[in-house]
Amino acid sequence: MRMRRMRDSKFTRNMIRETYLSKNNLIYPIFAVEGKGIRREIPSMPDCYHYSVDRLREEIEELTNLGINYIMIFGVPDYKDEIGSSAYDNNGIVQRAIKEIKKINPHMYVITDVCMCEYTSHGHCGILGHNNEVLNDETLPYLSKIALSHAAAGADMVAPSDMMDFRIESIRKCLDENGYTNVPIMAYSAKYASAFYGPFRDAADSAPKFGDRKSYQMDISNSDEAMREISLDIQEGADIVMVKPALSYLDVIRRAKDNFNIPIAAYNVSGEYSMLKNAVKIGLLNKSAIYESVLSIKRAGADIIITYFAKDIAKILNEVQ
Repeated sequence: MRMRRMRDSKFTRNMIRETYLSKNNLIYPIFAVEGKGIRREIPSMPDCYHYSVDRLREEIEELTNLGINYIMIFGVPDYKDEIGSSAYDNNGIVQRAIKEIKKINPHMYVITDVCMCEYTSHGHCGILGHNNEVLNDETLPYLSKIALSHAAAGADMVAPSDMMDFRIESIRKCLDENGYTNVPIMAYSAKYASAFYGPFRDAADSAPKFGDRKSYQMDISNSDEAMREISLDIQEGADIVMVKPALSYLDVIRRAKDNFNIPIAAYNVSGEYSMLKNAVKIGLLNKSAIYESVLSIKRAGADIIITYFAKDIAKILNEVQ
């Protein structure tokens, strides 16, 4: 047996290729901000922008032309308070962005991040107790209100990223009781307390004002625990489960794929994006490294990839076709 026989030409390589990327697997994150006339590059994330609602048209039209049909919205509000009330305001930044996007392209599939960190004055993902402890059960009604407000605004799917216990059950019950039984939940099930979120926290103005998130996000050392988290979210009603980050946790993605018969998403996070994007921009690597890195996430077992590289991948795929 000579293994190189089937590598000898592009035709044999293409014939036996095991893993492919498709634009249908990609979700592109969008940052919506308050104000008007804003299209502002995020300094720590090259080629990613803040958009005010009135400037979303150019972004949505570009994505549509590239063949990207799935987006995830993150809101950056002006007003923050202890309970993140602007997150569930029916006239909030995400709610208005959903409605505007649906006007621009009714077929764009809109997923929303359900969390509180961008909206709370303290920057944590839940309600605080007297000792500045993030309270689990007290947070659940707020997360449910946020998800409900997104669904009412027209979101196609909600994605809770807070890592509170039992929030999937709480959100599912709330959506069902209010007539949104067909709105799926993509659970951030294995979300690690990672160092790779730095650029996102800059983009979303969501860094905690004190302490860290290690009491609710996962320990970076653990993968057995990730399997338990995923299993519990499935029991509570998650339709899709997610591993975040992606590139540093390919082993966790693989284990999730091998252990659970459910769609697996992976979030190719901001730090992973910015490192590679900057390396390509200054010529240390060529753009094929972008394709290779995202392909590795798919090869590890992810069915769905949330990535700031979605436009780059779509352009590469369009060049091949």
